[in-house]
Amino acid sequence: MPTLTTLTIYPLKSCAGLPLTRATVEPLGIQHDRRWMAVRPDGSFITGREFPALVRLRAVPGPAGLQLSAPGMPELQVPLPPADAPRLDVTVWDDTCSAARVSPEADRWLSEYIGQPLVLVHVDARMDRPVDPEYAAPEDRVGFADAFPLLLISQASLDDLNQRLEHPIPMARFRPNLVVEGCGAFAEDGWKRLRIGTVELAVVKPCDRCVFTTIDPETARADPQQEPLRTLATYRRVGPKNKVMFGQNVIVRRPGVISVGDAVEILE
Repeated sequence: MPTLTTLTIYPLKSCAGLPLTRATVEPLGIQHDRRWMAVRPDGSFITGREFPALVRLRAVPGPAGLQLSAPGMPELQVPLPPADAPRLDVTVWDDTCSAARVSPEADRWLSEYIGQPLVLVHVDARMDRPVDPEYAAPEDRVGFADAFPLLLISQASLDDLNQRLEHPIPMARFRPNLVVEGCGAFAEDGWKRLRIGTVELAVVKPCDRCVFTTIDPETARADPQQEPLRTLATYRRVGPKNKVMFGQNVIVRRPGVISVGDAVEILE
């Protein structure tokens, strides 16, 4: 039976991954995962695809808010916005939703680090962003992740890829929440329903990959050979749109608690 070996959250969209050993899984995904996001003043979102420096920004959530740190910047404690915080309509790909603005101090900090005017927003109780109904139930919701609450990849799939690369890469390039071991390469492509700890999950769609995978999370520099995307394109193009797929998007069907070391039970 496969085992959960890595558990990671990205509290601010496109920021550095934060490893955990145990986590609460909510309908929106792992608690604190991608509940904060940097946007332009018009509400359009930014990611590490355009601004690789985001991958070196460390965001650590706590009961009162978020701690931000980044190279060359002082640490900043960001409070949770109050219930009556100002709101901003923000876009994440084709979705538009109303998010809570956080604070002028956080806006200034992000703007200085990235080098252009930015606003920090938060997923609060009033925000409502449905998951694509083609793959989800009407009640399914997501925070600021690209499209789905969770991303799962098997270690064997990365091992298979690294055997084909001149320079092996870490799993961090793909920014999964859940990494499992003890299965064959791309076994996750055939999974439909899983149980990990007390959590039940639906595996709903392969994850199509983009240029973000070419950004080194340690240096924020793009791979000059466009790896691993170039190699993945030789054997992982899937479906009528011929997109490069690696990993599986997952929706929460029963919230609960998961821990590194938990068995991954394949229900379907």
